[in-house]
Amino acid sequence: MTIEEAQLEVDKWIKTIGVRYFSELTNMAILTEEVGELARIMARTYGDQSFKKSDLDKNLGDEMADILWVLICLANQTGINLTEAFEKNLEKKTNRDKDRHKNNEKLK
Repeated sequence: MTIEEAQLEVDKWIKTIGVRYFSELTNMAILTEEVGELARIMARTYGDQSFKKSDLDKNLGDEMADILWVLICLANQTGINLTEAFEKNLEKKTNRDKDRHKNNEKLK
């Protein structure tokens, strides 16, 4: 599935099953919540924190997909074509960082 197809699928789902989009501000709050859930699993899986029983049923991929879902909702609501935005962002990073990381002693 392309990013464009994902944006269309989310929009279709929202309008048929979800009734309507939550407000942009609500979705921003939800996005923050979802990032926190991902951070919690990352901290317990790769960091120093131990798992709690309530964390054991969490799925890393599902948490990432939740973030992507809400981000797509926000893009749809604000008229952002994520494919175009991502392509421009990749170009910006490439131009800005083409030598930066190669010359970083910490990465060698």
